Amino acid sequence: MNIPPNSNASQPSSSHQNKGRPIRVLVVDDSAFMRFTLTSRLNAAEGITVVSAAHDGKEALELIGSLKPDVVTLDIEMPHMDGLTTLQQIMAKNPIPVIMVSSLTTEGARETIQALTWGAVDFIAKPASKANIDTIIEDLIAKIRRAASARVFPSLVSLRPSEQYNSAITSKQARPRLEKDKIVVIGSSTGGPRALNTVVSQLSPRIPAAFLIVQHMPVGFTRSLAERLNSVSELLVKEAEPGDSLETGKALIAPGGFHMVLDGNGKITLNQNPTVHGVRPSVDVTLLSVAQQFKDSTVAVILTGMGRDGTNGAALVHSLGGTVIAEDESTCVVWGMPRSVLEAGAADLVVPIHEVPKAIERAVGWN
Repeated sequence: MNIPPNSNASQPSSSHQNKGRPIRVLVVDDSAFMRFTLTSRLNAAEGITVVSAAHDGKEALELIGSLKPDVVTLDIEMPHMDGLTTLQQIMAKNPIPVIMVSSLTTEGARETIQALTWGAVDFIAKPASKANIDTIIEDLIAKIRRAASARVFPSLVSLRPSEQYNSAITSKQARPRLEKDKIVVIGSSTGGPRALNTVVSQLSPRIPAAFLIVQHMPVGFTRSLAERLNSVSELLVKEAEPGDSLETGKALIAPGGFHMVLDGNGKITLNQNPTVHGVRPSVDVTLLSVAQQFKDSTVAVILTGMGRDGTNGAALVHSLGGTVIAEDESTCVVWGMPRSVLEAGAADLVVPIHEVPKAIERAVGWN
């Protein structure tokens, strides 16, 4: 097992360590209704205290500097300074866990994926009607509790809020998978979009492998994730559809709300069977399906995320002679899924995120 020293990793901000005090939250939203509602509901939750509420990004940055909250909930659409610009400033100057509050629109989904790639640890989809605000409170409370223990890494690149997607996938060429080509299944959850951006952007379309990606994400956001990854990668990246084929030089992303499995002919099928580990899509569902068909030609890559989804599938891959790569703790936003794989004795390689592409190349026998 290759476990590198932690000294080469970017240093994350310290997470919420003091278990004896509440999680201190800053609410940022231009809507007075949302500020009032989120503040009152979060204050009523055990172990959470809202230290203040800001009406725009400029005020938020001032309050972050003086109050030093543990977690920020950050609206995307705000006047004066929008959420993406605010996030850019937070991640560059004072990285702390940020949960984006996103609108359920195509543009909102794209901006959310952009925010997650830039370092936001999670997001919540704002309901279309104020009357439905109660539907997100329980989920937001759970995400705040998770975010408080997340590791947040400073941004090392210039962030451009005006960044546009290059979603023209037709200009990229994938080729039919050969029998000797491997199947690489990449699974991730919290912190996953940023990790995937790092890995997928470094993968060559000449690698003799077909890729399947399972990121825990709800309906309406995975298409934008696919477009984002396609824009930074030489691979052809798209959201999976029923009947899609495994092809070398192509990565298929499981749609939010659907498990992704293979039929007897190696074609993609999607289903809405019950959640596994509380999630759909599930990494385990896809990994088990692939490993059962392709056995030692399967490569499992388990990246940052909470919980143990992917462990059962990784264990099967490992037992069948395939290769299992787990992200090292030093670069994980949440060291849950990779840790579970490691503790199960299923990891063949443990490497920091920037070494994962080379580990994949070695696993598929390329270069």
